Amino acid sequence: MTEPRLRGPLAGRRIVVTRRPEQSSALVHALRDRGAEVLEIPAIEVVPPEDMRPLDAALSRRERYDWIAFTSANTVLAVRDRLVALGLPPLAAGGPRIASLGRSTSEAVRAAFPDGGVALEPEGGFRAAGLVGAFARVGSSGARVLLPASSRAREELPLGLRKLGFEVEVVEAYRIVEPPQLAESVSRCLDRGFDAVAFASPSAVEGFAGAAGSRARGLAAAVIGPSTEAAARDAGFDVRAVAHPSTAEGLAGALERLFEPPSP
Repeated sequence: MTEPRLRGPLAGRRIVVTRRPEQSSALVHALRDRGAEVLEIPAIEVVPPEDMRPLDAALSRRERYDWIAFTSANTVLAVRDRLVALGLPPLAAGGPRIASLGRSTSEAVRAAFPDGGVALEPEGGFRAAGLVGAFARVGSSGARVLLPASSRAREELPLGLRKLGFEVEVVEAYRIVEPPQLAESVSRCLDRGFDAVAFASPSAVEGFAGAAGSRARGLAAAVIGPSTEAAARDAGFDVRAVAHPSTAEGLAGALERLFEPPSP
């Protein structure tokens, strides 16, 4: 069934959303409210680690950590779900302080752990270097940091924290895998055509680019923040819009500005 066209600043524009369905609703609604036709092509799938024991052990003795650092909404949800499965209480004040890579991650923290609160967040530049800089301002004195991460996590954050003197334990909280039939879905999407593809994580960039192959080069892209922008440029996308702030609404707004008719 063809999606009805709406009036709005993005009317007549076709936008590809690559987030997983459980995370895409805010962006999809924001785009449709602006009149866009949305093609939903989840570029990654999140599944539990093959071995849950390291994560379970870390969460069961979380009182030994001074900080828990979250780098994405996916890590927040993975930790929340595992705490529930283990019958452990949620993160709350009085336990390890919570650090967040950026605004969208902080929103996920507040939704998952209302009594926890975010104690540390970069002042700008929501990427690993920004969070390392934020930690540098609080000092280390051998403080221990638990870093739940994906199977594709980069080393920049733990290396940066260790250079500051923090003790960092990285545990795999989830694995990123390719959704079934992703290549076929992306191929159909490319054949149909679109005005821009929206990315909210480097992993989604990698998944879509891998499925698109050489056809990814030069495609118009809108991204949620600096780390996703870097990944998209490295993959050959033509990044034309970057969200400010790094949220679903910010990404929709960036697309709106991109396609805004020039002033007379």
